[in-house]
Amino acid sequence: MSADVTSPRRLLTIHAHPDDESSKGAATVGRYSAEGVFTSLVCCTGGELGDIANPAMDRPEVRDNLGDVRSKELAAAVDVIGFSELVMLGYRDSGMAGSEGNNDPTCFHQADRDEAVGRLVAIMRRVRPHVVITYSDEQQGYPHPDHLAVHDISIPAFDACGDPGYRPDLGEAWVPQKLYYSAWSRARILAMHEKFAELGLESPYDAGWFERPFFDHRISTRVNVRDWYYIRCAALLAHATQIDPTSKFWFGLPDDVAAEAYPYEDFMFARSNLGQYPVRPTAAEGVLDAWESDLFEGCELG
Repeated sequence: MSADVTSPRRLLTIHAHPDDESSKGAATVGRYSAEGVFTSLVCCTGGELGDIANPAMDRPEVRDNLGDVRSKELAAAVDVIGFSELVMLGYRDSGMAGSEGNNDPTCFHQADRDEAVGRLVAIMRRVRPHVVITYSDEQQGYPHPDHLAVHDISIPAFDACGDPGYRPDLGEAWVPQKLYYSAWSRARILAMHEKFAELGLESPYDAGWFERPFFDHRISTRVNVRDWYYIRCAALLAHATQIDPTSKFWFGLPDDVAAEAYPYEDFMFARSNLGQYPVRPTAAEGVLDAWESDLFEGCELG
């Protein structure tokens, strides 16, 4: 764990399950943590209903205690990434859409939205983040109930955090300055696919991957993580139940090769409280070097 909440730059990320923090923006958080940014991870559920994707971990003692196992995996990944703190929002995993887990009254899917927003606002007012990262409003590719719920509570929490009339019992109001959505870009998938082909390796990205919905036209920000790419891979490996270390999808290219093929993590600018913050045009509009390179660009720090 690194910087504290008095750091002049503070970043809060919101994720649904253990392992999401490693597959979405881990290298970016690792970079900022190394630069002295206070980085807070809010994990909304314990991941109790996750599938065991690594055959080596599919054992009775793991299946019977998956929540505890995933909690330990998350702690290990948090250390690898360098998060300053981990905060559990306190809900149970809802399981995939339509599954029996959706009906559990303690699951995130069933949570009272006002209560969940309040829990998140309390954390945000303590941390006082300049930048918040959450999930997009576009989740056609993976409409997990908990991922949808992350978006649904993040937007009102971002707004309510700075409203002194909203729940003063949750702490002094704080106006977070920028909100981003994490993104998996088509550009990244294509770059990796082409690198596999260049090296004469079988690509895990078949034609179906390129038929999926991507939203590259909404990407506003590319953070260069070439020197921190290894953090993402090491953090993923910490989630031994969820990540198969033999997977070509995750680890088919050596870290340095993958980092060179696409040295960025992508984000969509969602909104700000900076007045007339100059949102840059996206590259899809034909503007070269349109992307931000820093999530804190334009922030009033302190």
